[in-house]
Amino acid sequence: MIRNNVCIALLMLISGLTHGQSSFAPLNEDYYHNIDRYEVKSGVITPAFFTNVKPYKRSEIVEFFDSLEHNGLITSRADRFNYEYFMNDSWEFSRSATSDSKHKPFLKVFYRKKSDLYHVDEKAFDLHVNPVLMLSAGNDNRRDEMVYYNTRGVEVRGMVDGKVGFYTYFTDNQGVLPSYVWDQMATNPVIPHEGFWKEFKDGKGVDYFQARGYITFEATKHINIQFGHDRFNIGNGYRSLIYSDYPPPAWFLKADVKVWKLNYFFMLNQMTADVAGSLGGLRDVDGGYPDKFVATHHLAINIGKKLNLSVFESVVFSPDDSLGAGKFRLDYLNPIIFYRAIEQQNGSSDNVLLGMDFKWNIARRLSMYGQFVLDEFVLDHIKDADGWWANKYAIQAGAKYVDAFGVSNLDLQGEFNLIRPYTYSHGSVYGNYSSYRQPIAHPLGANLYELAGILRYQPIPRLSIIGKLNYSIQGKDTVGVNWGGDIMKNNNTRKQQYDNEIGQGVRTEVLFGSLTLSYMLKHNLFIDANVVIRKSEAPVPVYNNNTTLTSLALRWNIPRRLYEF
Repeated sequence: MIRNNVCIALLMLISGLTHGQSSFAPLNEDYYHNIDRYEVKSGVITPAFFTNVKPYKRSEIVEFFDSLEHNGLITSRADRFNYEYFMNDSWEFSRSATSDSKHKPFLKVFYRKKSDLYHVDEKAFDLHVNPVLMLSAGNDNRRDEMVYYNTRGVEVRGMVDGKVGFYTYFTDNQGVLPSYVWDQMATNPVIPHEGFWKEFKDGKGVDYFQARGYITFEATKHINIQFGHDRFNIGNGYRSLIYSDYPPPAWFLKADVKVWKLNYFFMLNQMTADVAGSLGGLRDVDGGYPDKFVATHHLAINIGKKLNLSVFESVVFSPDDSLGAGKFRLDYLNPIIFYRAIEQQNGSSDNVLLGMDFKWNIARRLSMYGQFVLDEFVLDHIKDADGWWANKYAIQAGAKYVDAFGVSNLDLQGEFNLIRPYTYSHGSVYGNYSSYRQPIAHPLGANLYELAGILRYQPIPRLSIIGKLNYSIQGKDTVGVNWGGDIMKNNNTRKQQYDNEIGQGVRTEVLFGSLTLSYMLKHNLFIDANVVIRKSEAPVPVYNNNTTLTSLALRWNIPRRLYEF
């Protein structure tokens, strides 16, 4: 009811409070790396957008790439290719001279532009329609079946009167997942990044839909309003400890204020608190799955030309929580209030997280970034170093080096993550920092150290080589014991009050390496060759296994599917 009333109010606002509009470029790790690398290359903070809140508006991406041309940052053949790719991908804003198809349009209607199967370009109506396709097949040494994905769908975006933007994406998916993903689903029966699913191929595979979509408009020149069903990411790193795109799309209402050197972001999400199912698929329950809500504030400021600092707070609450008040807290809809004070005033069982993130473009081609998340702590216990269970926090530190060692389009990234036991957990599923039984922040949950290294190289314009090496130490649980790594578990069932340390429990070391060669045949049509080697070592057999996965994929207007944990 609350959600319906909010949507009706927003629709009433649209007609009178709208300015020039733009849709957003969907989240895609490779796509966004090829944007952010040029800000690092410039050595200064771009005024076009704030890189720690994704996705970006297409109009802002065009503005940014237009500035690269003027500032002399297009220095190689690959840079020139990337520049034209992004200008063509959002040609409705760039009006790029290279956006027209080189070949005669099919039936004089289709592919008049390189990036679009079909488009309408009128003053009152802008429309872009594209197919979505992924066909992949591979071999997993621990599965008898071929590992594969078969995804078909459609993507549509556009604008009405240049004031109201819209986006929708729908796919039908069937696949057989890698063995290590299937192992995880044996204890937590959800597909990473996805929602409801059912079994496929005699219980050996999965079958599911994915749907995303939103409406967006500018309430004023500096205030954007967006609502719909989609994903977001907060941070500049490989991982996000604040808010990541790991869980499935969720309903949201978002307001974004960008003025002067400030960017203020408020978002309310309706998420799923718990699900029911097994390796045979999820099942329906009477009354549907329980809801919970996450409200987030994020304030960023650019200091000088090189430094960006941000602070954030999130609160997780639910009217379905049998331990709470059983009502929707309207206080949390206030976009300019301190959640922690409201939570204490209400005497509630809600979960509040606080923290900050930063980015420092030290010099041309070199940038540092980091995040700090505080779930709960008492200073006296920190001073005593007694390992109190509720001193819960997470830290990230990373660096990016583009055109490394003077080699054009060779980019390096290193990142370290630390998360204390029981961080993001709560006394019930209604308060932990998860959606659809998947972490909102780091995909591994908590109780871990992680070190990641990424190499990206674009030796020729259409070929990208991506290598990743990831080493993690995490404390896993045994049956009936909660050591603080699984954020879905009630933290009242913790093993001990004091002497808690990262990696406690079943010490599990995972070395994950991948190598991908991705070649763009035509605009947004790729062939990928991929090798994954994953070694998991632990004293308990269930966590002790080695996986080797090789695969080939053809994908069209869809990001690579990543299961990197």
